Amino acid sequence: MTTIADMSFEAAIAELETLVARLEAGDASLEDSIALYERGVALKAHCDGKLKDAQLRVDQIVLGTDGKIGLEPAKLG
Repeated sequence: MTTIADMSFEAAIAELETLVARLEAGDASLEDSIALYERGVALKAHCDGKLKDAQLRVDQIVLGTDGKIGLEPAKLG
C-alpha cells in the first residue's frame, strides 16, 4: 500500500471509496475489516487536511474602504 502522506487528494478519495465498498460487501474477515477501517480513518484525515490546505491557499478579491482592490485570505467555515 502507498503511504498515505504521499497520496494526492484524488488518490486518497479513490482508495477510500474502494475501502468503503469492501467493508459494505461484508466479505472481509474481522481483522481485515478493522485494518480497512483504520486505513479509511487515516485516509479521511488526510483528505480533510488536503482540503484545509487548499482552502487556505485560496484568496478572495475584496474592495477596500479606500476603493482599492486587494486580496484577503478566504474565510474558513
